[in-house]
Amino acid sequence: MQQLLAIAGGGALGAVLRFGLSSQIYRVFGRDFPYGTLAVNVLGSFVMGLLFILMVERNLLSAEWRGAIIIGFLGAFTTFSTFSMETLTLLESGELSRAALNIVLSVGLCLAATWIGLMIGRQI
Repeated sequence: MQQLLAIAGGGALGAVLRFGLSSQIYRVFGRDFPYGTLAVNVLGSFVMGLLFILMVERNLLSAEWRGAIIIGFLGAFTTFSTFSMETLTLLESGELSRAALNIVLSVGLCLAATWIGLMIGRQI
């Protein structure tokens, strides 16, 4: 029960932070491209790679904290469902090049960010 509450708390915090950060990014760059979702997914991927090394491979935190941060916080902070909806909206609007760009950038940058996080985590 304690782990479930930790995950729920982390999820609430991650969702609120995602909303705030992506909203700020959309205010700066506009909504003609899913900049906010892309930014939180790349940032979340980097943090996932880094924290995976520190918390899972090195077992630095308890299961409750790992669950709260990785499953709860990062699970709610990053958002594949929003990426999917925004990409489909671009496709349905005939914005094929923007949809393709979002797919390539989201997958490529998130994989690269996770890898960089893993590399940095291994150096710490």
